[in-house]
Amino acid sequence: MIIQNKCCNFASQTTENNILNIINMANYTFNEIHQQPEMWRKELAALMAVKDEVSAFMHKYLTHDTDIVLTGAGTSAFIGDAIEPVMRGMWRNVRAVPTTDLITHAEYLLDAERPLLLISFARSGNSPESVGAVNIANKLCKNVAHIYITCNKNGKLALQAQDKENILLLLLPEETDDKSLAMTSSFSTMLLTCLMLGHIDTLEKDVEKIEKAVKNAEVVIEQYEPELKAIGERPFERGVFLGSGALKGIAEECHLKLQELTDGAVVCKFDSFLGFRHGPKAVVNDKSIVVYLMTDEEKIMRYERDLVRQVDSNNKPVAQVIVISGRDSEMEEVHADLVVKMPYCKAETDFYGIIPYVLVGQLLGFYASKAHGLNPDAPSVSGNIHRVVEGVTIYE
Repeated sequence: MIIQNKCCNFASQTTENNILNIINMANYTFNEIHQQPEMWRKELAALMAVKDEVSAFMHKYLTHDTDIVLTGAGTSAFIGDAIEPVMRGMWRNVRAVPTTDLITHAEYLLDAERPLLLISFARSGNSPESVGAVNIANKLCKNVAHIYITCNKNGKLALQAQDKENILLLLLPEETDDKSLAMTSSFSTMLLTCLMLGHIDTLEKDVEKIEKAVKNAEVVIEQYEPELKAIGERPFERGVFLGSGALKGIAEECHLKLQELTDGAVVCKFDSFLGFRHGPKAVVNDKSIVVYLMTDEEKIMRYERDLVRQVDSNNKPVAQVIVISGRDSEMEEVHADLVVKMPYCKAETDFYGIIPYVLVGQLLGFYASKAHGLNPDAPSVSGNIHRVVEGVTIYE
């Protein structure tokens, strides 16, 4: 089954100054970061238009015995890492497994006797691992259905879905097929789409929550971008992103954005707040930037505050960006270069609220890339990384 999203036209939320910047910089990455609020509204309208068809597919192939695997490679795999914790409240037996693991260890990771719903995230749909993981699952498992969430109507995954009743193809707005090396709007819009699938039967009830997440993203761009630019232009060599639960997955994506957009000149790590104490904290020094993606749940935030205080007391000076979802940090004694507040929704309880956090990592990566004299659209001077991975052979 193929669902071609019926996109509606929306007025761009981009400010006049940002439009001028886009024109002056002539940069795909800049535009793709800033178009995200519009893309999320566009994708919400598109999925609402086909929700009955999507719901019918879900009810046909998703039972209480079905294993649900969220898969992709690189940034596309991080989508699953970010949403697995919240999706467990919607579906049984859901887990995130990268295609790069499925290719080599499918026999250990998939149960051939149980029904499988494989949800594949792919910007281009041309990655060898994306197609290879699908083919391996089809050979190994007796009962398989697929959902392809992709941005490229001409990709191998999209074309493979033709006339296949057990495949649901969700094509995202064409603009999300990011032309730059780094995935930005493709990541966030695919993530949003999968979250909406979890509530497809009652999606109209989530419209207000999604709009609040969109507004939080606009707040990051309109209120905090100049300060993020200033921090991104500082001469730092290491970046650390910390988050709890679903926000750990967002931290994972943020760390990759800063690292790949600076061509590895800034080496980055990610972790949970509690996990960071167990060795990884050694990377923090006076040439580091530490980004805290903080939750809004008090029972979780108390652990996060403890870690922030400890890092602050042991590492001075260190650049810190604290990201908070609508709550006071209650850490007035802690040095912070920037506190980003997202006032419209909560990350922990309104699960769509995790998505805007990624803009902080994207904008830091963009401006750090420019500061290193790189082209953010194609930052890999060495040629070590490519928009679509190269050199991978899928063996029988």
